[in-house]
Amino acid sequence: MILNAIKNFFAGLAKPKTPKAPKNPYFCNQWSLFLEQEVSFYRSLNDQDKVIFEQRALLFLETTTVESGQINVSDQDKLLVAASAIIPVWAFPDWHYLNLKTVYLLPHAFNENFEIGQPDSCITGMVGTGPMAGKMILSQPALHLGFSNDRDKQNVGIHEFVHLIDMMDGKCDGYPERLLDHQYSIPWFELMEKKIQEITRRKSNIRQYGATNPAEFLSVTSEYFFERPQMLQQKHPVLFASLSEIYQQDVREIKEDIKVRKKDPCPCGSGKRYKHCCIEVS
Repeated sequence: MILNAIKNFFAGLAKPKTPKAPKNPYFCNQWSLFLEQEVSFYRSLNDQDKVIFEQRALLFLETTTVESGQINVSDQDKLLVAASAIIPVWAFPDWHYLNLKTVYLLPHAFNENFEIGQPDSCITGMVGTGPMAGKMILSQPALHLGFSNDRDKQNVGIHEFVHLIDMMDGKCDGYPERLLDHQYSIPWFELMEKKIQEITRRKSNIRQYGATNPAEFLSVTSEYFFERPQMLQQKHPVLFASLSEIYQQDVREIKEDIKVRKKDPCPCGSGKRYKHCCIEVS
């Protein structure tokens, strides 16, 4: 009996063990738990990639200020801003937002003069050039809603960071040259024109704002891509393939945990009941 125990002991020493991803010593457990609960993209990663995600979040926050003159900025606010930045460029580990220095959070939606509580205060995110160069402004509630409701194909944080990616080549034209070779530009612009026409004719479940211009089309469809990848692949397979090429990601593994009842309106915006529309891809 003792001999068998000794054999088992040495057999255990000889058996190779699966190495665990080392815990990030600078990332507290509460932050990891928050990302696990709120960010579907993070939740879908394996343990090793979660550590890398956390490291990239820390690097982003070391080089980018997240502040507000009207509300207290929490660690959770900062983590969601960092997540918004990392998700679109996950496949590009050396990516840095050289065109961003500060993210300002406002307590509500705002107008073009950054005023809240006005009849025209309906903007939830903004980046730009000139006085806005190096700056991003986000509605704090909209930032959180973009992650807490990950079935509505809208995420203002991702939307605005895609604009910054688009602008890295000096133009905000709906074609992110830093991510995609120039040879793909003609097929992409042709596809974009076709899809914008479908939106304009209300023959698409891509939200109307995507038809504003090519830059907004890229950002709106990128939100869709990262929030509802399976639905996008089913309803717009060529667009899904093109965005997969741009971002170099297979996002179909992103978990969609929120359940919709069969009789509810379909979250794709078609106007049909869920059971008669996208139930098979949810």
